[in-house]
Amino acid sequence: AAKAGRAVLNEFGLIPQYFNRPAPEGYLGVGDDCALFTPTPCWQLASSVDLLIEGQHFFADVDPFLLGHKALAVNLSDLGAMGAKPRACLLALSMPDVRPPWLEAFSAGLFQLADQAQCPLIGGDTTRSRQGVVISITVLGEVPAGQALRRSAARPGDDIWLTGTLGAADIALRLLQGRLAADPARLAASRAALEQPWPPYRLGHALAGVAHAAIDVSDGLVQDLGHIATASQCAAHLDWDALPLDRALLGLPASLQREAALVGGDVFQLCFTAAPEQRESVMALAQREGVSLSRVGTMQRGSGVYVRDQQGLHPAPAQGGFDHFGG
Repeated sequence: AAKAGRAVLNEFGLIPQYFNRPAPEGYLGVGDDCALFTPTPCWQLASSVDLLIEGQHFFADVDPFLLGHKALAVNLSDLGAMGAKPRACLLALSMPDVRPPWLEAFSAGLFQLADQAQCPLIGGDTTRSRQGVVISITVLGEVPAGQALRRSAARPGDDIWLTGTLGAADIALRLLQGRLAADPARLAASRAALEQPWPPYRLGHALAGVAHAAIDVSDGLVQDLGHIATASQCAAHLDWDALPLDRALLGLPASLQREAALVGGDVFQLCFTAAPEQRESVMALAQREGVSLSRVGTMQRGSGVYVRDQQGLHPAPAQGGFDHFGG
């Protein structure tokens, strides 16, 4: 059994067994030094890469099927935030040893979402790591030339829109880390948001040419919206009562709800700005794609991110938000 395991560890055995599928028509996939596909004429190529490290971005005992899903989902979220349509993805995988059941489940989760998003896996690399599993996926997409949703394109007077709900992933992480008292029902209600996110990447592509600026809220609403405000040289004013708090936050202290909603990460939803005259078009697109959508504020002249509540307008919390090099 040990010899068989070592043989499978060789990438020329592992890749065909778990990650090689026939490439769609028009693609050259696994088997050559590079993959090939033909971009759509007059469209721009969009690319993004994310790194997931065991113990830092996911728990060692996470369901590998869900991990395969999330590894691709976090990248599709970036494409959606640029208004780009998925075209293909590449996988780099490093692990201490070969675990056939783990690899089967991981690849199944990855391929299920890849098929749904029409984002075929067309290449990558595998190697042995000394410590834990490391996953890197690169996505390739495309957007009509000149229609990408840039962070720097928001304008004073724009509506601020947000898909999905806020706070569930943050609460699930707190529960799994023991930072909140054990609450099985609340964990059951929030865990999927952390481990199996469904970013609205199709809506993002549909918004190209309609919205102005966009970003995915993976590092927290205030932090990510702050990137739009800074790049666009505007201020962002959020309406607390308009924010779509997840049901998993019900019954928690108000201060914790506020922190989870405003600075909690791993949301993988879309925050974007658009002119008020586009409201009907934006809502129609969200309805067509089956995406829940909330109008949560406006862009104003100035700088920074602010929250309006019953006590008035206040600067948003400066602390919080995910930092890959934070302590």
